[in-house]
Amino acid sequence: MSDILERGARIEAEARFLQDLVAEVERVVLGQRRLVERLVIGLLTDSHVLIEGVPGLAKTLVIRSLARALDLSFHRIQFTPDLLPSDVTGVSIFDQRTHDFEFVPGPVFTNVLLADEINRAPPRAQSALLECMAEQQVTVDGRTRRLPPVFMVIATQNPLEFQGTYPLPEAQLDRFFMRIRIGYPDAEAEMKMIRSQEHGHPLDKLEPVIGLEELAALQRAVEDVRVSDDVAAYALSVVQATRNHPGLALGASPRATLALLRAAQAFALMLGGDFITPQHVKKVARQVLSHRIIPRSGASSAQTAEAVVGEVLASVRVPA
Repeated sequence: MSDILERGARIEAEARFLQDLVAEVERVVLGQRRLVERLVIGLLTDSHVLIEGVPGLAKTLVIRSLARALDLSFHRIQFTPDLLPSDVTGVSIFDQRTHDFEFVPGPVFTNVLLADEINRAPPRAQSALLECMAEQQVTVDGRTRRLPPVFMVIATQNPLEFQGTYPLPEAQLDRFFMRIRIGYPDAEAEMKMIRSQEHGHPLDKLEPVIGLEELAALQRAVEDVRVSDDVAAYALSVVQATRNHPGLALGASPRATLALLRAAQAFALMLGGDFITPQHVKKVARQVLSHRIIPRSGASSAQTAEAVVGEVLASVRVPA
């Protein structure tokens, strides 16, 4: 009994840490709580996140605020058509004093990397991130260099209807743990935002809530959130249903199943739970699965990937 009580108290304290983190970021960016929570899930699962939305929705501000609230280093890359891979990873420069090449690290050598408007850059520049995201390392001139222990890529992209944008390759999309689509805030949140900036920017007053050691402990705590056989089978059924959906040319992969369960574990921890339920799986399913499935050509505009995931969730039986 004492072990159960101790575990419950620890989970409650960890959840309180996470809610304080979300609340601190929300002091700067109002009306985007869902986005902030999903980014925290990405941090807890040591993974990467893709954000899609029109310009001006404070995507960059959310990411900067989250990095500052965690006391993490932050770098930003503006992806443009003329961006080179070396602009991302770094480059070796000849030093005339030493008669040797010296490596100048690129912006990927940080804790939180913002890849802004990633779908405006050519494939070569985009692919420079693949090794960083998959292996947490950079190879330049035949030498491999490790990235920091905490490394998260948060990429933003404009809707594909915008001029000068290109769809990301499927293999690169699959490297992102979640894709989060955001829209405009409601009028009440936007008015609060206006008032909050009357006497200076709130980002200047943001204080770190937790640090690297606490974040590492929270990442380990996610792995301790229990997953029952029934809930694991339910998540698997959801993923398998995408492979048989008539509106899809390609369903989600086994990697998606693992990501879905891990996201549900992180979400349960944020809410103070030590086990996941089908509702936790449902809450994160659209962000985890929608970019890992491909609709059939000729599908109507209403048959979007997120709509298909919604249909799948409605069709799969929830365990009692």
